This record gives sequence, structure tokens and C-alpha cells, in this order.
Amino acid sequence: MTEVAGRGGAGAWLQAIRPRTLPAAIAPVVVGAAMAGRWEVFSLGPAAAALVCALLIQVATNLANDYFDFLKGGDTEHRVGPTRVVQAGLLSPTAVWRATVLVLVAATGVGIYLVWMGGWPILVVGLLALVCAVAYTGGPFPLAYHGLGDVFAFVFFGPVAVAGTVWVQGRFFHPEFLLAGAGVGALVTAILVVNNLRDRTTDAQAGKRTTAVRFGLRGTRAFYLALLLVAAAVPPLGMAIWGWDPWTLLALLGLGLALRPIEAVFSFHDPRELLPALGGTARVVTWYAGLLAAGFVLGG
Repeated sequence: MTEVAGRGGAGAWLQAIRPRTLPAAIAPVVVGAAMAGRWEVFSLGPAAAALVCALLIQVATNLANDYFDFLKGGDTEHRVGPTRVVQAGLLSPTAVWRATVLVLVAATGVGIYLVWMGGWPILVVGLLALVCAVAYTGGPFPLAYHGLGDVFAFVFFGPVAVAGTVWVQGRFFHPEFLLAGAGVGALVTAILVVNNLRDRTTDAQAGKRTTAVRFGLRGTRAFYLALLLVAAAVPPLGMAIWGWDPWTLLALLGLGLALRPIEAVFSFHDPRELLPALGGTARVVTWYAGLLAAGFVLGG
């Protein structure tokens, strides 16, 4: 990947952004937009702004992660996953930090419009999201280094993102938004679990106490499966509690793509064998969210 990206070029920046992680930001906004349609408050402008803001925060998190993991020794030449641009010398730490700040400023600019549409609740959520984007691996208490990265992923890429997307369009809240968000957030967290499982050994050596380090191999495998089961339970619960249309069960088809990732998580011997599971879990998020959103649209 180092040779492909090229030192300091556009390919290196593309690698730093990590496009394959972006579905995690898109998925909850798509579900939130569909739920806004279910409640007849869909508005294209705020929905599009929420999508752009979510993408910018995801990109800023990725850049900050690359920068701070390098400074803290979390990224070394022994890391199994995709090349990190700072550790590999493709981009300088200063350049990546400046890009992180620039992207956060851009997210703030979009956020001002969202605050205008959604009021003080969006201001609070937006400020927390911006802080956590940096605090994920930076600051005096980096979340990922204390096993709290999974909590951040679940909350902000699940219930908060779904409910927030509806809020900026209609300025109202309903508990069903949290349920739908829990399904998406669980699967986004599952991506992180596979990532942390792959890096469990090197993270432990660097003092990065992720849930995979804390739970061990067996516990992390159980955690991954539990997250998938949470996502599977969401559509039936929505139907039983709030009368979701049966079309929302389409989301369960997306979970069918999890069979191979599950097999890899439960049978791997070499961490490299988890690389396909990482991409496979990301595809589960994409299809699950897309089909759940389609279910809300088709159900009227």
C-alpha cells in the first residue's frame, strides 16, 4: 500500500481518509432520513447537511486517529491492518494534524446550519461529537485507549445520529429513533470490534486497552456475535412496540452477509485472516441500513 499511495500525494491523503469506513457515517443518516419520511417531516436540506457533517466528523476522526496513534506508539511496523500514513512516512504528522483541524472547522461550518435548524440540542450533540472525534485517540483520556471507543461508536453512529437526523428536520423526538439507531450503532461497533480483534496483540503492547484487549479472544468473539443479535432484534421489536411495517424486516437480509465474517472471527489463527471480515462487516452495515430505510419508505 505504501508504494501505491505514494509519498505525500493524493493517494496518501485518500488512504488517510479511509473511504471504506465512511459507510459507518452514512448509514445512520440514511435511516434517520427514512424515519423522518415515516413521520412526514423529511426535508432535503437538513438531511443533506446532516450527511455532510457526519462524513466530515468521520474523516476528522480517522485523521486524528492516524496522528495520535503514531505519537502514542499505537502504530508500528508490526501492525497487521492497512498502512497508516504517518507511521509509514507517507504524510508528516504536522500535515495530518492540520488536515484534522481543517476538517473539524468544515464540520463546524456545516454544524452552524444544523444548529440553526435544530436549536440547542444539536449544539450540545455537535460539540460532543467534535470533542470525541479528537478524544477518540487524543487528549489526556483517549477513549480508544481505555476501552471506550466502542461506546463512542455505538452512541454517536447509532441512536444520536439517527435521532439527530430526524430532529434537524422536524424538531421532535420519539423513542423509536433510538431503537432504529441501536441496530445501526451495534453493527458500526461490530466493525470496530473486528478491527480491535485484529490489532489485539499490538494494541496490548502499546498500552491500548481496547475491549478486545480487555475481554480476551473468547469474550471479544461473544461481543461481536451479541452486537449482530442486537441488530437482528431491532426490526421485530419495532413492529411489536411501535407498529413498524413488515417491510422493515428486509433489514434482516443484510445480516445474511454476516455469515462469512462470523466464520472468520470464530476460526481465524492469523490476524491477517480478519481483513476480509472487516470489509464484510462494513458491507453488513451498508445493506442493513439501506434495507431498513427502504422498509420505512415502502411501509409509508
